[in-house]
Amino acid sequence: MTIRDQQLALLVDFGSTYTKLVAVNLEAGRIVAHVQAPTTVETDINIGLWQALAHLEETCQLKAEQFSYRLACSSAAGGLRIIAIGLVKSLTVEAARQAALGAGARIVGAYGDQLTTDEIVQIVRTQPDMILLAGGIDGGDRNAILHNAAQLAESPIAVPIILAGNKNACPAAEAILRSHGKEVRTTENVLPRLQEINVEPARETIRRLYMERIVQAKGLDRAESFIGQIIMPTPAAVLQASRLLADGTTNQPGWEAVMVVDIGGATTDVHSVAPNPPAAKFVIHHGLPEAHAKRTVEGDLGLRVSAISLLETVGMAALRSQLDDILQTTTADGMDEKLHHAMRRRTENVSLVPEGEFDRKLDEAMAFLCVEHGTERHVGHLREHYLPTGFCLIQDGKDLTQVKHVIGTGGIFLHTNNAASILSGGLFDRRKPHVLKPAFPELHLDRQYALWAMGLLAESHPDLALDILKQELPVLKLEPRKHGGTESKPL
Repeated sequence: MTIRDQQLALLVDFGSTYTKLVAVNLEAGRIVAHVQAPTTVETDINIGLWQALAHLEETCQLKAEQFSYRLACSSAAGGLRIIAIGLVKSLTVEAARQAALGAGARIVGAYGDQLTTDEIVQIVRTQPDMILLAGGIDGGDRNAILHNAAQLAESPIAVPIILAGNKNACPAAEAILRSHGKEVRTTENVLPRLQEINVEPARETIRRLYMERIVQAKGLDRAESFIGQIIMPTPAAVLQASRLLADGTTNQPGWEAVMVVDIGGATTDVHSVAPNPPAAKFVIHHGLPEAHAKRTVEGDLGLRVSAISLLETVGMAALRSQLDDILQTTTADGMDEKLHHAMRRRTENVSLVPEGEFDRKLDEAMAFLCVEHGTERHVGHLREHYLPTGFCLIQDGKDLTQVKHVIGTGGIFLHTNNAASILSGGLFDRRKPHVLKPAFPELHLDRQYALWAMGLLAESHPDLALDILKQELPVLKLEPRKHGGTESKPL
């Protein structure tokens, strides 16, 4: 039986820069091809899709009509932009943020307490795709969510509003919004009780709404005649694959705990699926419990659109130092100006392909810093505290020191021979013992864009998707480092 005669799945990611295709032989249980072409969202997204399909036929002799199973995800046109609104920033607002991020959204604004007129103006100007309105534990404060519902109702905002707050106040809030013609979806409270986070129902509501409305708003419906359906934002597909890899299926075990670092041109996304115990018996956990499956998005850490933002975040000294480490030399006078120019070129030309050794090594230095800072923001932190009974440590966020698998995904990892060194920026560093990064993990490379693709395939073929993930994430060899990693121990 030839590959032409076997059941094939076509998995598509409409990315902000490239449209990527992954072809899977469902009978053999393996990826048979992956190709890409520039995304053409500004004209007709089908143009880029058919260019990629033509490339697939040219390189692998696979025609579009051979694929009996087709699914797609998308982060084109900036992805899914959400405003999160709650009562207390450290509680319901944070719970709303976790729900939205886990659904694959990009948080473009977060507001606590009662919205002011100025804040409503800011929200209108931001032009989000949807609003997640939370506030109050069940049976708790009603005033904030009702006030905010009234403010939104009377505003010119015309995007869907998801209610995920105090269940005793949501019916009245929904009535207020509907009386002014707003589209409303009500789901379970993201924070039903103090210290009890409940983000999955809101995540699923966001995802369903994305499928129903946002796809059409971004013009992706034009591709549905071939694909069938855009079923989720790309980051949600990556998180779904991460959960599958960590938790396994009813038929086979997973890896128990994983962290995924996805470096793009505009953002660095970090996903982790792991339990959330305190770092040690003498550590006190502070704040909301972290979700088992967590995602963070860093909009100032990217290799193209956010290149200047990355430089402003890390500083020229850090960029030069990392580049010196990679080049194994000391940069010459005038390097600051050269680096400024190189970073501007990347911001102004998001499709820039490195043309020489310097550009390639600069991309690697930038990627290392994206991993280092992105994971530092994602993981938990320890801080010293003194009680009347004596010294203790307070833990904010998630302890990931025991995570055994760290995976790098994104174009930079596929176009370098130094993927392990780049990914090492996400390892525990003894110079920063309070930052709870993975201490002794295996490093893996997503060599065929398997993560988002298997996140899509997991919807219908979870065991097959898990098998392919385990095949397509080879272990990377990391040379001993001067600091952190295997030479260090967490508290």
